[in-house]
Amino acid sequence: MKFKSNLLAFLLFAGISTVSFSQTSTKTDVNKDIDVVRAYEQVVQEGYGTPFIYKNLANAYYFRNEYKNALIWFEKLSEAEKNADPEIAQRYQQTLKAVKASKTSDAVVKI
Repeated sequence: MKFKSNLLAFLLFAGISTVSFSQTSTKTDVNKDIDVVRAYEQVVQEGYGTPFIYKNLANAYYFRNEYKNALIWFEKLSEAEKNADPEIAQRYQQTLKAVKASKTSDAVVKI
């Protein structure tokens, strides 16, 4: 009798662990391979640009340290709507400073 209960407990444990391992291995993140910047730029090229998209593009380029591209989208965002978000205004100012600094450093290199 004890052997049957031990065998049943073992089979139950083996079944639960097999199911749990099989579930964790099949989960995939479908969004990790999508480049959101390319998707948003394609939407804008198709003529569906919105302030939300401009803001996300500007932030994406800002955090990638691509300030020239970020400046383009910050300017489009400021044209599309009045910005009330102080974080966006600060990032826009820092982007302007970074682009200005890179232009002056380019001028120094050319001399």
